[in-house]
Amino acid sequence: MVSPFLNTARQTVSLYRNLTSSLRLMPDFLIIGTQKGGTTSLYSYLIEHPNIISARMKEVHFFDQHFRKGPAWYQGHFPTRVHKSYVERMRKEVFITGEGSPEYLFYPHPAQKVAALLPNVKLIALLRNPVDRAYSQYRHNIRWGHETFSFEDALNLEEERTREGRARVQIDPNYHSFSYQRAAYLARGIYAEQLERWLNLFPRERMLIIRSEDFYRDSSAIYKEVLAFLGVSVFEPRSLQLGYKAYNKSKDSDAPAKMDPALRKRLVAYFEPHNQRLYKLLGRNFAWDH
Repeated sequence: MVSPFLNTARQTVSLYRNLTSSLRLMPDFLIIGTQKGGTTSLYSYLIEHPNIISARMKEVHFFDQHFRKGPAWYQGHFPTRVHKSYVERMRKEVFITGEGSPEYLFYPHPAQKVAALLPNVKLIALLRNPVDRAYSQYRHNIRWGHETFSFEDALNLEEERTREGRARVQIDPNYHSFSYQRAAYLARGIYAEQLERWLNLFPRERMLIIRSEDFYRDSSAIYKEVLAFLGVSVFEPRSLQLGYKAYNKSKDSDAPAKMDPALRKRLVAYFEPHNQRLYKLLGRNFAWDH
């Protein structure tokens, strides 16, 4: 239970940020997805860079959950222009800020909202083998009490459990449902359909698409690639020197998947045409064939 004092303090901070929103920055970059793909780890590494300053929180969820609160509310989550000016004057280097909300990729309307409000923003998407991603999401849901079915039953019931949410999300640009997104184990892994919405609105050169497995295997190289994409100087956080760290690891939800081999084979077959569509869209084979 949140204490009255802490609640009052939070409200005071929120009020201050809202009142000073016109003095604040808008994000230079967004990490748009995918859930269980390494977004929290990447963001945590990025904000260790002296010239990349965090938003008030990693996941602001403005474009999927809080859009009705308006741009001033959103802008209140970022550093001030004075802060930017000071850092750039002292360090003689660029200063940037951003946030990472993985539902932006999944929901159909954030792309249009982002394009309207932030036409020059840079976008980063981490894409994980959809079979492993789905199982990791399932184990995460189990740990937090959001799922009671077996993984196989949850997959079999996904169509039924998400039917209402799928229908509503298509017609209501402000619709958001935790129950809908938590049950979407398969739908979240259909990346081509999700990326097409963004590629139709943003130039390809303003999108960096990372294979999550590459990030896990060689975090330092991917981190440098992201810094180059964002236009900031080379830097290696001390934490990254020890190898990839799963900052958002829910006990063993990101451990190597140990699902039934027959079920895994079924999922590989299910995602195969969707993955082929993704490879064609990006001109790159992610080799998710097992």
